[in-house]
Amino acid sequence: MQSTDLRSLKNEPRHALPTSEAARHLSLQPQTLRAWAHYGTGPITPITVNGRLYWPVDTLLRALNGDTEISDGGAE
Repeated sequence: MQSTDLRSLKNEPRHALPTSEAARHLSLQPQTLRAWAHYGTGPITPITVNGRLYWPVDTLLRALNGDTEISDGGAE
Protein backbone atom coordinates (compact mmCIF):
# COMPACT_ATOMS: atom_id res chain seq x y z
CA MET A 1 0.00 0.00 0.00
CA GLN A 2 1.44 3.36 -0.96
CA SER A 3 1.62 6.08 1.65
CA THR A 4 -1.09 8.08 -0.15
CA ASP A 5 -3.50 5.14 -0.47
CA LEU A 6 -6.03 4.67 2.29
CA ARG A 7 -8.07 1.51 2.50
CA SER A 8 -11.70 2.08 3.41
CA LEU A 9 -12.16 1.40 7.09
CA LYS A 10 -15.25 -0.66 6.26
CA ASN A 11 -12.98 -3.04 4.33
CA GLU A 12 -10.13 -2.99 6.85
CA PRO A 13 -9.26 -6.55 7.95
CA ARG A 14 -7.24 -5.42 10.99
CA HIS A 15 -8.99 -4.71 14.30
CA ALA A 16 -6.82 -1.68 15.05
CA LEU A 17 -4.54 0.70 13.14
CA PRO A 18 -1.21 2.23 14.10
CA THR A 19 -1.21 5.91 15.03
CA SER A 20 0.01 7.22 11.66
CA GLU A 21 -2.74 5.45 9.69
CA ALA A 22 -5.48 6.33 12.18
CA ALA A 23 -4.42 10.00 12.06
CA ARG A 24 -4.64 10.03 8.26
CA HIS A 25 -8.19 8.64 8.37
CA LEU A 26 -9.17 11.34 10.88
CA SER A 27 -7.32 14.11 8.98
CA LEU A 28 -5.24 14.87 12.07
CA GLN A 29 -1.56 14.88 12.88
CA PRO A 30 -0.24 11.71 14.55
CA GLN A 31 0.99 13.85 17.45
CA THR A 32 -2.63 14.80 18.21
CA LEU A 33 -3.53 11.15 18.72
CA ARG A 34 -0.42 10.60 20.82
CA ALA A 35 -1.42 13.55 23.02
CA TRP A 36 -4.94 12.10 23.41
CA ALA A 37 -3.38 8.85 24.60
CA HIS A 38 -0.85 10.51 26.90
CA TYR A 39 -3.27 12.91 28.59
CA GLY A 40 -6.36 10.70 28.32
CA THR A 41 -8.29 13.58 26.76
CA GLY A 42 -9.25 12.21 23.38
CA PRO A 43 -12.58 10.86 22.17
CA ILE A 44 -10.88 7.59 21.19
CA THR A 45 -8.96 5.36 23.56
CA PRO A 46 -6.07 3.46 21.99
CA ILE A 47 -4.90 -0.06 22.67
CA THR A 48 -1.26 -0.37 23.73
CA VAL A 49 0.69 -3.35 22.37
CA ASN A 50 4.37 -3.65 23.24
CA GLY A 51 4.50 0.07 23.98
CA ARG A 52 2.89 1.08 20.66
CA LEU A 53 -0.49 2.72 20.23
CA TYR A 54 -3.17 1.14 18.06
CA TRP A 55 -6.58 2.67 17.41
CA PRO A 56 -9.65 0.39 17.16
CA VAL A 57 -11.20 0.43 13.69
CA ASP A 58 -14.78 0.22 15.01
CA THR A 59 -14.18 3.31 17.16
CA LEU A 60 -12.59 5.17 14.25
CA LEU A 61 -15.65 4.35 12.12
CA ARG A 62 -18.01 5.67 14.81
CA ALA A 63 -15.96 8.86 15.06
CA LEU A 64 -16.01 9.38 11.30
CA ASN A 65 -19.77 8.77 11.22
CA GLY A 66 -20.27 11.61 13.70
CA ASP A 67 -21.02 9.47 16.76
CA THR A 68 -17.99 11.01 18.52
CA GLU A 69 -16.80 14.59 18.22
CA ILE A 70 -13.25 14.80 16.88
CA SER A 71 -11.10 17.85 17.62
CA ASP A 72 -7.43 18.59 17.23
CA GLY A 73 -7.48 20.46 20.53
CA GLY A 74 -7.09 23.82 18.83
CA ALA A 75 -3.59 23.08 17.57
CA GLU A 76 -2.58 24.88 14.41
